[in-house]
Amino acid sequence: MTAALEAGLPPSMVERVTLIMDAFERRTTTLTLEQVTAGTGLPRSTAHRILDQLVQVEWLEHTSCGYALGARALRFGGQDGSHGEIREAAAPVLQELFLRTGMVVHLAVLDEANVYYLDKVGGALAAALPSRVGGRVPAHTTAIGKALLAWQEPERVDEITRGLLVRRTARSIGDLGVLHQELSRIRTRNGLAFENGEAVPGVACVAAAIRGHRGAVAAISLCGEARTAGLERVAPLVLAAAREVSRQLFPELARPQRAQRAPGPWQGRRLHSVGGTA
Repeated sequence: MTAALEAGLPPSMVERVTLIMDAFERRTTTLTLEQVTAGTGLPRSTAHRILDQLVQVEWLEHTSCGYALGARALRFGGQDGSHGEIREAAAPVLQELFLRTGMVVHLAVLDEANVYYLDKVGGALAAALPSRVGGRVPAHTTAIGKALLAWQEPERVDEITRGLLVRRTARSIGDLGVLHQELSRIRTRNGLAFENGEAVPGVACVAAAIRGHRGAVAAISLCGEARTAGLERVAPLVLAAAREVSRQLFPELARPQRAQRAPGPWQGRRLHSVGGTA
């Protein structure tokens, strides 16, 4: 302790752990060991040892891009604390999707076997849809839920949906094997999920997941009347919207991708025409 005081370092382990945890300012912050060392002033060996211990008890998670908040830390945020940043990053994108398409736009996260709606933007049709901010719907019955389930481990899907594949309409999936086939098709479509009357008769939706270090963190969907929705036409916009929110939340994941491919339909955070490609 004397040596630590002389070196100007926090004398207690609790203070050092607090220094490290405070370095993760946002829910999506990812830091390398060097960044943690520079930000806290702790010796590299000390920081590395504490980081490893925090990973072991799930306060932090070690990803390919560095260290991020772990499951135990995120649980302390609750619904509002852990999802406020997602809502903030997605809000302008959701509004623009609505303005460009006139369809109902949803933002949701996975909550066990359900989707939990974080936001909803829309016109006249929005009032007719039973979805609401703060509401929950069985994930397997919605495009937005299937988009989220598609990036879960198959064993996890089995665990959370076992005995809960209730049919909301005649079109709903009620068999686990059929659900896995559908999730596989979603992955082959770059994550685009579709549904037609599976949650609400006469309503069709297309959705794509917002993905980060831990897989899908949320998803965006567009919904409209099945007879006029034209989902194939607007699907590229949904995929591009999800990628834009991912870029806002996880810029360190987007940088190498932008260097390797031509710009997509998002340019300066503005959408091109509906006929663009994702």
